[in-house]
Amino acid sequence: MIPKLTGEILIDGLSDEAAWSAVTPWIPTQYEPDNGAPVTEKTEFLVAYDDDYVYFALRGYDRDQGGIRANTLYRDRLSGDDHFEILLDTFNDNETALLFTTTPAGIRKDALIFNDASGGGIRSGGWLNGDFNTYWDVETTVNADGWFAEVRVPVASLRFQDDDEEVVMGIALQRKIARKTERVVFPPVEPVNDWAFLKPSLAQKIVFRGLRPRKPLYVTGYGLGGIDHTQDGQTPARTSLEGGVDVKYGVTNNLTLDATLNTDFAQVEADDQQINLTRFSLFFPEKRQFFQERSGIFDFRVGRLSRLFHSRRIGLTDDGTPVPLWGGTRLVGRLGLWDIGLLNMQTRKSGDRPSENFGVLRARRQAWNAYSYAGAMATSRIGPDGQYNVAYGLDMVARLRGDDYLTVQWAQSFADSLPSSFEKLNNGRFTIELQRRRRSGWGYSTTVAWAGRRYDPGIGFTQRNNFTLLDDAVSYTWLMPESSRLIWHQVAMEGFAFVRNVSGAIESLEVGPEWEFSAKSGAGGSVAFKLLYEDLDSPFALSDQVHVPAGRYTFFQGRARYSVSHTSLIQLRPEVAAGTFYDGTELSIGASPVWYISRHLELAGSYRYTRIRFAERDGQFDAHLARLRIGTALNTSVSANAFLQYNSAVHTVSANVRFRYNFREGNDLWLVYNTTGFTRHQGEPMDREALLIKYTHTLQR
Repeated sequence: MIPKLTGEILIDGLSDEAAWSAVTPWIPTQYEPDNGAPVTEKTEFLVAYDDDYVYFALRGYDRDQGGIRANTLYRDRLSGDDHFEILLDTFNDNETALLFTTTPAGIRKDALIFNDASGGGIRSGGWLNGDFNTYWDVETTVNADGWFAEVRVPVASLRFQDDDEEVVMGIALQRKIARKTERVVFPPVEPVNDWAFLKPSLAQKIVFRGLRPRKPLYVTGYGLGGIDHTQDGQTPARTSLEGGVDVKYGVTNNLTLDATLNTDFAQVEADDQQINLTRFSLFFPEKRQFFQERSGIFDFRVGRLSRLFHSRRIGLTDDGTPVPLWGGTRLVGRLGLWDIGLLNMQTRKSGDRPSENFGVLRARRQAWNAYSYAGAMATSRIGPDGQYNVAYGLDMVARLRGDDYLTVQWAQSFADSLPSSFEKLNNGRFTIELQRRRRSGWGYSTTVAWAGRRYDPGIGFTQRNNFTLLDDAVSYTWLMPESSRLIWHQVAMEGFAFVRNVSGAIESLEVGPEWEFSAKSGAGGSVAFKLLYEDLDSPFALSDQVHVPAGRYTFFQGRARYSVSHTSLIQLRPEVAAGTFYDGTELSIGASPVWYISRHLELAGSYRYTRIRFAERDGQFDAHLARLRIGTALNTSVSANAFLQYNSAVHTVSANVRFRYNFREGNDLWLVYNTTGFTRHQGEPMDREALLIKYTHTLQR
């Protein structure tokens, strides 16, 4: 039972008020490097609430004040800092959670967790939405005894099942002591799953008595002005001045309605450039804030990168060019045992692109046990001339026993007309997966997927059709004793094969062993060797001058990567891949350096050089991809970020520079400068640049 406060609390980080004295601290244990051992620096967690807020406090004592890390003042970054993290499973569904994080510098970082932190790595965003933001407060203090934090989350920022008597949630708290690469957690958790300390299913159950929900109303207006110029000697500079409004309203304690008019995403960071060495479309994640809240509800994957719904299909072209939006609505939350998501957006006419309407409906609920669910999704894309694309899907995730899970998914799409009975299956896609979500001892994952040749969800993402996929992996993981320098290491054999439905011939295949490790120092790495096979029906282009001819190819590749602890002030993180590539050879080397210079300045970059040679055809392909992020912050309210990129494959140099003054949550002044320089095939320069200023102001009730 979480205690209800009987007195006032001043949010100053110290948790020394009389009201806190009635709260019994929770004492954590080590998660890493020595799981289950006592903490090396005294730590206490406190949780309490009143009618308006839920409060969390950290008493992070430290005998070495100079060793406390606070490397950044930039919102939503950790930069190798000490930190205090709060996971709150507000619906007690063992699957989704809110994540609040702060550091000794008092920065705020918030995120959404879904799918019980399973299915894709944290870096790929497979189950973590780091672009989510909500309303909450934090204050921190650093003194001779250590560092201390108080976090205050408005009840209006939480969604939970209303109950006249009790509200049950899941909670997990952790402290990171960066210089020691030590993570301490409550409740105790063993590292038998990847990211086990972020799994809602392993959270401690807590009870709030008499906690009543709030129905907030937020109205956010914006004004935007800017100039856009293309240096081609023909197009005049264009100026713009416009505004819009967003409304967020709590319809019930569990349902939130968002409405947006003349929607704008000018302040969103540019996409990371990629180099495509395949014949398939590249996948880019969603970064726009409107699509972030409870985005896990809309997550419907049908094997690998395929998605029945991908929000980037709304308001963005395939190459990432914005399409203006009239606006739309979104309703997300829970009705009884059902998670509900409803989205409808309308784009404007833009150039040759007509105005279109996009709709999504998602529903799912727990079934069989607290770790399983079943659900459905429907999507629509409708043009002004009556053309349409509609799709639906059914899915189920069932926990069979222990850490063994069964996933079954079916999706089907229809465009402009309903197919004949014979053709209906060719519009579908099916996946069945059996997986052990455990990192200890034997592990496995086996997937069978099938896709018809006409499957094409109008607001989804898919790379290929007309195949049967067999995707399998078996592994063994050793959890190492306290005397070892490693926390765990794993050997695995992984492989997949895409088989053509008509001929039964293998189209793509990859198989081989991999060894991966995680060290107590925070370092980690892997080594893999792969056999690859590709059967090309038609050639594909690496560049305007270099093509891979149709044919059958067998080739081999070795890959290795290494990274030091993410808490190190200077990191390199090298990667290398080498081997054959179709009928040629490939060498790819790269690194992702990071330098936390001070809390006011940090540099993070990546560079990859890809060298491909086709000796028999006298062909060569060289690609350089470089990214540099320069983060600066005067304090937690004033910051700037420059994102510079160079991609030799498409001959572009681009910059996305953003200045932000955050007066308070919801009130921001943005100054954004974008420029892209590139060369036409004829060698004529044609640069594009835009300067925008945007102010948002939120009123709340």
